[in-house]
Amino acid sequence: MSENLYDIYLLEFQHAAQNCIHRNKNLLDSLSKHENAASRISRAIIKASTQCGCISLCGKKEEIPTTQISGEICSDCREVIENEIGEELFYLAAIASAFDISLYDILLRERKKLEILGKFSLK
Repeated sequence: MSENLYDIYLLEFQHAAQNCIHRNKNLLDSLSKHENAASRISRAIIKASTQCGCISLCGKKEEIPTTQISGEICSDCREVIENEIGEELFYLAAIASAFDISLYDILLRERKKLEILGKFSLK
């Protein structure tokens, strides 16, 4: 898929979230829902490790290059995590729209920082 299509999809997603939020929620609700969605992502990942067992998370000091995940996430856990990330993206887009902030512009700026600083970006 071309980069321009990604740009259009991101803008359309942000506009759709803005339209839905204006009909149903206010900014405080969006902030609260975004925070809740972020914690649900963490919970879904932790459940994939502790309840399902399809992945194992390693919490030791990272040695580059390495991954902190062993195993492969099952389709059920993947679906839950993808849904939770989607919900968080929705509320993030709604918050950005409330302040007339473009997620696309933010992504471009952050991408540029990563390209310049690489692993030294301190994120």
